[in-house]
Amino acid sequence: MWFSSSCCASTGLLLYTRGRQQSVSSIIPGRGSVLRREGTRGHPQAHAMNDHKQHLPARGCRRLIFSLTILAALAPRSLPADKQARPNVLFIAIDDLNDYALGLNAEFRAATPHMERLARRGTLFTNAHCAAPACNPSRVSVITGVSPSTSGVYINRDDWRENARLKSVTTLPQHMRNHGYRVIGGGKLYHAANLSQQGLEGYLDPRPWHEYFPSTTRQLPDAFIPSGHSRNGSNRFYGGRFDWDALDISDAEMGDGQVVAWAERQLSKAHDARLFLSVGIYRPHIPWYTPARWFDKTPRDQIKLPEDPRRDVQDVPETAVDSTKQQWHQWLADNGKWKDATHAYLASVRFADAMVGRLIAALDASPLADNTIIVLWSDHGYHLGHKQHWEKRVLWEQATHVPLIVVDSRIPASANQRCNTPVSLLDLYPTLCDLCSLDRPAHLEGESLKPWLQSADRASRRAVVTTYQFNNHSIRSRHWRYIRYADGSEELYDHRIDPGERRNVAARSASADVIRRLAAFLPEYNAPQKNVRRLNAGGTKK
Repeated sequence: MWFSSSCCASTGLLLYTRGRQQSVSSIIPGRGSVLRREGTRGHPQAHAMNDHKQHLPARGCRRLIFSLTILAALAPRSLPADKQARPNVLFIAIDDLNDYALGLNAEFRAATPHMERLARRGTLFTNAHCAAPACNPSRVSVITGVSPSTSGVYINRDDWRENARLKSVTTLPQHMRNHGYRVIGGGKLYHAANLSQQGLEGYLDPRPWHEYFPSTTRQLPDAFIPSGHSRNGSNRFYGGRFDWDALDISDAEMGDGQVVAWAERQLSKAHDARLFLSVGIYRPHIPWYTPARWFDKTPRDQIKLPEDPRRDVQDVPETAVDSTKQQWHQWLADNGKWKDATHAYLASVRFADAMVGRLIAALDASPLADNTIIVLWSDHGYHLGHKQHWEKRVLWEQATHVPLIVVDSRIPASANQRCNTPVSLLDLYPTLCDLCSLDRPAHLEGESLKPWLQSADRASRRAVVTTYQFNNHSIRSRHWRYIRYADGSEELYDHRIDPGERRNVAARSASADVIRRLAAFLPEYNAPQKNVRRLNAGGTKK
């Protein structure tokens, strides 16, 4: 055995043993799965070693001891066992999926059998909330680990790539790549939309990705869009893209079908490094053009609509009423299409659930099956007439509450448990750092969820913040939601007796102590807003 001392100062240090050359990096714990062995063909020193026939003179022994000392100095002092076999990560982002999924809403339930099976394999966080109730600011907070009030990314028009506060921030996919992961993705991870050709690219950052589908300059593939929108919706909203229809097409013709097919191929391969695979499922984002069979699987006559949403806004501040899309709701109600639109949304949810099922089946059949963390999350919730509102961009439960599942088979206690502690999507970045044995960047504002994977009943007095536009915040604790707007107006809901948030009790004298306690969680700093405007102005703006 002999060491090439000329290589000792780098990770390319070479170890020769019995005529065979091997990279020292490949025998250092934690690196063997990333770097390949080097061959000996054509290496004169390797051939010379065969002539020694394993005989080491005293001088060779001294050189061996010296080289081993250098190797020991270069090697990490203490590598935990989990670092020797870091897990792969399947990171599934679903767009606009509200808490009808997984039975999270006490009053309404969508059929999501594949997600429910996945939840039984891990921990379902039943009180998870987005950092912002809009696509772009929510996704930016997940990818960067920075809250909207810190970054100033408040709305969809804010291009986070040009944000001065985020220029030096290492994003989650970049952090994974920096630690030796093969980082690949497809579909909507950053903000994007198929409402325009430019929207297909969105705010994609190509730098961290070894590969992205359909390309590193575009997040969404071409998908079937029927001619003549609006087919059921109104041309007054989103240029006619607030629309839906049951189409005679296959799942494969859907953009999500293409993304999932690509991901299935990636999962079937053997990779030469740990894999971070991000898959963005676009449905149930509008327009709800969905294969007809998913409409058929969603019986329209079983759909239950919210009771008298007009009553729900009688005790809320004017600022909150101004943020609702009342024009949308009034049009749907006047034209008898409220239940039809809800039916279309639920059909898209069934389709998205089927896409999740395909991903999990592909993973289970893949070489990665035994060592992959699964994270499933939605960027925000979605109103379907609650408080006379549609979509998101408000601070009520239906817009902030999101499905969140974390599966890590290395933590047996995490299987088939429900955690009711309030958590935030800001927690995903630090959680993956913890579970993958990565150093945690100092800028992260969330908390690792690993302690709750180990024990869902772990005591906590935590509350989480959701922000929409400048200095408008919602605080969600285990039992309460407190909202304070920039003009000082307030809302307070007691979820123990009012899960639908129909009675604002902020003005009651008995609420003062609760408000004082929850107000302590409000951000101390609010970054200036670049694109200043009123909250949605009665549904006339995006």
